[in-house]
Amino acid sequence: MITLKNVVLRRGSKVILDSASVSLNPGENIGLVGRNGAGKSSLFAMLNGSLHEDGGEFFIPTQWRMAQVAQDMPETEQSATDYVIEGDIVLLAAQAEVAASEESGDGDRMAHAYMELYDAGEHDAKARAQALILGLGFKVSELDNPVNSFSGGWRMRLQLARALMCPSDLLLLDEPTNHLDLDALVWLEAWLKRYQGTMLVISHDREFLDAVTDVTVHIESAKLTRYGGNYSKFEDLRSEQMALQQTAFSKQQDKIAHLQKFIARFKAKASKAKQAQSRVKALDRMEKIAPLLAEADFTFEFKEPANLPNPMLAMQNAFFGYPAPEDAPEGTPPTVIVQNVSKSVLAGQRIGILGANGQGKSTLVKTVARALAPISGDMTEGKGLNIGYFAQQELDVLRPADNPLEHMIRLVKEVTAAGKMGNQPTREQDLRSFLGNFNFGGDMVKQAVGSMSGGEKARLVLCMIVWQRPNLLLLDEPTNHLDLATREALSMALNEFEGTVMLVSHDRALLRAVCDEFWMVSQGGVAPFDGDLDDYQKYLLDHAKKMREEAKKASAAPSPKAAIETEANNVDKARGKSTFDTQKGQKDQKTGKNAAFKPLRKELDKIDAQMQALNLEKDTLQTQLATIKAPAELAQTGKRVKAIDLEIGQLEERWLELTEQIETAAV
Repeated sequence: MITLKNVVLRRGSKVILDSASVSLNPGENIGLVGRNGAGKSSLFAMLNGSLHEDGGEFFIPTQWRMAQVAQDMPETEQSATDYVIEGDIVLLAAQAEVAASEESGDGDRMAHAYMELYDAGEHDAKARAQALILGLGFKVSELDNPVNSFSGGWRMRLQLARALMCPSDLLLLDEPTNHLDLDALVWLEAWLKRYQGTMLVISHDREFLDAVTDVTVHIESAKLTRYGGNYSKFEDLRSEQMALQQTAFSKQQDKIAHLQKFIARFKAKASKAKQAQSRVKALDRMEKIAPLLAEADFTFEFKEPANLPNPMLAMQNAFFGYPAPEDAPEGTPPTVIVQNVSKSVLAGQRIGILGANGQGKSTLVKTVARALAPISGDMTEGKGLNIGYFAQQELDVLRPADNPLEHMIRLVKEVTAAGKMGNQPTREQDLRSFLGNFNFGGDMVKQAVGSMSGGEKARLVLCMIVWQRPNLLLLDEPTNHLDLATREALSMALNEFEGTVMLVSHDRALLRAVCDEFWMVSQGGVAPFDGDLDDYQKYLLDHAKKMREEAKKASAAPSPKAAIETEANNVDKARGKSTFDTQKGQKDQKTGKNAAFKPLRKELDKIDAQMQALNLEKDTLQTQLATIKAPAELAQTGKRVKAIDLEIGQLEERWLELTEQIETAAV
């Protein structure tokens, strides 16, 4: 058991913990939550011995083996497999003992050493390491690639695999999902559910926390409060506590009013019944988080766009990728990532972009954002298109040596030079006030961006985007460094935004709450994904299983892949069953209607037929939008698409009413 009793912990002059007490039991999976800067990472540092308490009593069993993800970027020519195997410190110690015993010539010692080596799992170490590497999204062909050949994000995945490889009684995970896409995230959830030791995890991904934790410890005001249950249960309990406090309760009511406004807007704009039901669930959850929003660092909103061109953007036979390097031989062709894209982006759309890492999600967004030029094909922008772009790496748009005020002044000059200035504030004092709305007040307006935290950088990028009053938002992993409260504030702001949103994110809660439809970037193309995130998760599992089976067939020589397959299949079973059960239950609920409600069902069938016809007409018009050149015809077609969306929204609302009547009466 880990115990803290009246612990005091300081970092410099700042008090992180002040007479804090908590007990953590063996085998518990604990989520550590709190605002940015509350002291979560400092508590981890005390647990791993990097920091020592300044007062009180702290106890952790001395015999416990500890594993955590190293934060340094690995630099080595070792293969990915060998590097991960070295994370097994028990195996390394056993190998060292074998070498020492052989040198000593002591037969008894050698016998014991080889027994320990076998117990340490040397016979299947390679298979175990490769199962971890493949689960985290690497390809079979990359297992023997040097660590230095991978980009920074992929090297951090290897650091995570190395930590999981290490036998441990205590596992410390600090934001393990930041560099993962959805398929690797689902795999990690399943692996952690089977972990036998005690786990503490810091994460700002609410669905991840709900999946892997059964206890929540909240850091607030230098105190530790333990809650039984996952993050959603913690929210419920904390909501009840805050409702007892009049001030917090008043703030909560204000936030709920904003949420109710969004609910009304959503019902008018939903385009698919299945996604509508998923979004209603998300809104039910959002009502519970109002107390969390009450304590957020800030709340904000996107200003109403000056205009809304429709369509925003039309792509016809477009090829996206990267030009040949400048030092490449003459005639070297460009690298094509996504090809033959013919799609339109309409006013008011909420598009979630799905796809595994490396498939081209960021390439698509960068090209739409004009950061990359299309390799070929046509891209037609609507008149007055104003793009707000959040890059996956904040430093793509920020200058480390400049401060927030200098960033805003430079932005004013760029927008003025481009002739896109509206009625945004431009005086220095106005810019200071605007920065203050995003918690950049006092000395922070003069602080170099390079010295800021990831969350502060992300907040500055959001500030710069809001100032521009865009009508098309391109957001590439905007939540990587945002805490839970700020993520909820972003979700609310996006739902009240009147323009178009294209969102790349591994935060499933944000995708569910914001997006009405999904595009999938896969195998060099872009296609609509007709389903919700649960369907996408099932698709990922099926696709990953198929890829592993193909890799297995392609290898005729005996290898440890059988063990990898077993590990991966176990994961499939662990994470696939719940999805199957959920979908089966939903299907039974839909089809198990009482035949006595024939008139209602007849109207329901009629609405289904109408929606099918409208969706077919909409698909045809959207295809035409990519080819129309005449402005008048383009505008007329865009208006008809918008009218179809409104008609579908009305039919959807009636569809939901009928479904609720049938289900309620059938109970």
